[in-house]
Amino acid sequence: MDSIKLITIFTAASFIVYGINSFTSKKMISEFKRWGLQKRRKLIGVFQLICGFGIFTGLKYDFILILSAIILIAMMIVAVLVRIKIKDNISEILPAIAYFILAIIILRAKL
Repeated sequence: MDSIKLITIFTAASFIVYGINSFTSKKMISEFKRWGLQKRRKLIGVFQLICGFGIFTGLKYDFILILSAIILIAMMIVAVLVRIKIKDNISEILPAIAYFILAIIILRAKL
C-alpha cells in the first residue's frame, strides 16, 4: 500500500471516529463547550462524518475526495484558530495542524 493511500485511510477513519465521538463522548462534548462551540457540536460532528466517509469514498471517486479534503482543510483552519483564540498550548493545537497537513497531502495527490 502506498503512503498516500495509507494517509487517506488513516485520515478518513480518524474523522469517522471524531464524528461519532462528537455525539457520544462526554470528553468531546465537554471539549466543544470549552471551545465555545457547544451549539455547533452536532453540525461539526456531521461534517466530520461526511468528511471521513467522503475521503473513504474518494478512494474510488476523485471528485468526492477533493471536495472532502477541501472541507477538512477548512475545518482544520477553523480548529487551529479557535484553539489559538482560547489560548490552548501548542501541544493541544498540533493535532489540528497535523490533520490540516494530511488533508493538504491528500488534496495535492489528486490535483
